[in-house]
Amino acid sequence: QVQLVESGGGLVQPGGSLRLSCAASGFTFSSYAMSWYRQAPGKERELVAAITSAGGSTNYADSVKGRFTISRDNAKNTVYLQMNSLKPEDTAVYYCNAVLKLVRNEYDYWGQGTQVTVSS
Repeated sequence: QVQLVESGGGLVQPGGSLRLSCAASGFTFSSYAMSWYRQAPGKERELVAAITSAGGSTNYADSVKGRFTISRDNAKNTVYLQMNSLKPEDTAVYYCNAVLKLVRNEYDYWGQGTQVTVSS
């Protein structure tokens, strides 16, 4: 059974930090590219950060560059999102995503999300 379980969300003041974790099980984690998405109320889900299967390449939304860092530990089947200098506009539900694209198939899994609220 495939599971992606996010944790680490919460309420933080502007300028603060949070570290999100996403623990994966039920599939070969090290073969999948991993991403973090977020969705704020009334807005579409957007890509925040992504990392390749071996962790050699990352990319970020312009709005979080220099503040957020995505990383992964394939030995622990876990992907992380370190969020620094948080702003109120970072408030959203953050989702973990796993993708494996093959020639004839694509596998795409989502977690249930964790709420991040940035407010004073």
